[in-house]
Parts: sequence; C-alpha cells; structure tokens
Amino acid sequence: MNNKNLTIINIALALIALLLVYLIYKSISEPVVFENIRKERELEVVQNLKDIRSTQTLFKQTYNRYTADFDSLIDYIKTGKLPVVNIVADPNDTTFTKTINDTVGYIAVADSLFRNRENFNVESLRYVPYSENEKVQFELQAGYITRGGLKVAVFEAKTPYWVYLWDLDPQRVNNLRAEQEDLDKYAGLKVGSMDEPSLNGNWE
Repeated sequence: MNNKNLTIINIALALIALLLVYLIYKSISEPVVFENIRKERELEVVQNLKDIRSTQTLFKQTYNRYTADFDSLIDYIKTGKLPVVNIVADPNDTTFTKTINDTVGYIAVADSLFRNRENFNVESLRYVPYSENEKVQFELQAGYITRGGLKVAVFEAKTPYWVYLWDLDPQRVNNLRAEQEDLDKYAGLKVGSMDEPSLNGNWE
C-alpha cells in the first residue's frame, strides 16, 4: 500500500471518528438542552397559573364563585376593589372573644396582587408563555361540585405540554406526555381541579 492510499485511509478514519464523537455528544447534549429549555419555560407558565389562582381566590371572596371567563377575571383585576378592614375588640364583650370589623377604605385588586411586579401586563394573564405566536390561551373552567352534601365552588386552569413546547423535538414532547399519562397524571401544567376542592398546582 502506497503512502497516498494510507493517507486517504487515515483521513477517512479521522472523519469517521469525528462523526462518532459528534453523534455521541449530540445524544448526550440534546436531552439536557431539552430539559433546560422546558424548565425555563415552565417557570413562566407556572407564574401565570399562580397569578390566575391568586386572582380567582380574590374573585371568589368578592362574588362567592369562580369564573371561567378571562374577560371577567381581567376586568376584575382592572376595576375590582377590596375592603380594608380594621378588626378591634368589642368593648362590650366581657369574654374578650368578640370583635368589631370596621371597613376603613378600599384597595385596588391590581395593587393588592401585582403592586411589586414591574411591567406586569394584565392582558397577558390569559396567554400561555412561549405558545405559538404567544396567543394560545390557558384552558379555564369553573363550576360547582358536591362534597359532604355541600355545594363547593371549583375552578381549573391548565395547558398541555405541546402548547409551550411546540417548537421543540416532537418525539421528546410525546415521550414527556406519555410518561405522565402512564402515571394517570395530566400531561402539562395545571392549577385547581374540577373534580376536587383543591387550589394546588400539579408542579407543587
């Protein structure tokens, strides 16, 4: 074998080695990159779900129910007011157990919830971060269930994985979905429940 042929073989082997190194690196790095992006996006999705939960909690205090309508929820943030109550002991109560509630003013719902959130856009509450064109809304439901003979108000807000991971590797998204469904869990992020009187998020 002459030197020319030997050189060609060495170059070919070097290229094959580089290809193998690249394929190994890709197989290791891709899952890590996917998980990092997923976790980063879920931080923002979860924040929106927490904001929805906080607003629904105050909405229920005001109207004794939850709402399944984002327009109503957002209007409540913009225009709603909460009473500021001063609680003092009843001077006529010798048992020192009774109190008098005195409304001394009102505070805007927006100030109560989002006063410390710079550049908070109330209109973005309805949209799932990182969804296609960032215009896909959370699924929002509200209603009543019966527990212990009592009618209990419930709500649920959720979004599946594919909505905020739509531009990532579809096979990995499908694998993530299948893992949750095998565990009989919701394949995405959600807060509240239409089946139980719960305000928990499934990330908690």
